[in-house]
Amino acid sequence: MSAGPVFSVVVPLFNEEENVPTLLARLRAVLDQTGAPWELVAVDDGSSDRTRELLEAAAARDDRLRILGLARNFGHQIAVTAGLDHAAGEAVILIDGDLQDPPELILDMIERWRAGHEVVYAIRSEREGESRFKKLTALVFYRLIYRITDVDIPLDTGDFRLLDRKVVDALNSMREHNRFIRGMTSWVGFRQTGVRYVRQARHAGETKYPLRKMLRFALDAITGFSWFPLQVMIYFSLFLGILSVLAVPIISLMRVVLGPGFLGGQVTTIVMLLLLGAFQLFFLFVMGQYVARIFDEVRQRPLYLVAHRTGFAAKDAGVRRGRDAAATDTAPAPEETTQESEDAP
Repeated sequence: MSAGPVFSVVVPLFNEEENVPTLLARLRAVLDQTGAPWELVAVDDGSSDRTRELLEAAAARDDRLRILGLARNFGHQIAVTAGLDHAAGEAVILIDGDLQDPPELILDMIERWRAGHEVVYAIRSEREGESRFKKLTALVFYRLIYRITDVDIPLDTGDFRLLDRKVVDALNSMREHNRFIRGMTSWVGFRQTGVRYVRQARHAGETKYPLRKMLRFALDAITGFSWFPLQVMIYFSLFLGILSVLAVPIISLMRVVLGPGFLGGQVTTIVMLLLLGAFQLFFLFVMGQYVARIFDEVRQRPLYLVAHRTGFAAKDAGVRRGRDAAATDTAPAPEETTQESEDAP
């Protein structure tokens, strides 16, 4: 058996002070039932409330809690990535901090992992406490992604999942900036299975995924795993080209039959120009999304910056960060204390 933790739980947190006490209590209760060493890696994604204060107080009472404080809010997917980079367990569980995903399901995931599966994802059979609009958009999003992406992403799944160490190492080797973790997990393959559960209403606080972020998340998912938008541009261009070729003899014939006033004047010209201009701008937007992804990659900036660490021994941090040859942050080496600088490097 490994000298380190068998299980690591990675929890990205952003302004979740109302959920932290209950979340930690439920996770401890579940993980203690495993009978194996464990650690909890809480990633503070630039919170402006008392999230970090509550985490620090909890870490002072339990040395199995590690805190990774990012220099600013880098976003949910990057926070998850930071947690994966620092998790040391043989199996790593990803779970959000809003308690919509029940920690108690982790025991079922561990059972599947011990049976030989290397990825165990949670499938949402129901979604409680969400508006009809949110449910409808989620329904459309998951089915759209399933149909147009190049990988088989299971329907109605989020980032709540268990990953074997070999899967975590594979994900840590993929350093793209516009990240879609559930898509990346499907892409790497390995033996995967799912467990169903009822997604509960948020325990407290407000959602951190408003419509703007949901749209951005959808764009990252589509452009990261599919060429379909670019193919649509080709199909539309071909359709408009054929239509314009056919329109010339058809309009000429109809003018002979119906008279020269048919479809005459500037109105028709203006409408057609506006229509073509709209298509051109839409196509430029689609291409711009792919070009922007290229721009993000060629700059080679780190995915995130760490402002402080708590609970990571210096030797442990070196081992964890050494798994990836490319540096993921520029923070100084952490000390084996619970008091570290809050200043961004």
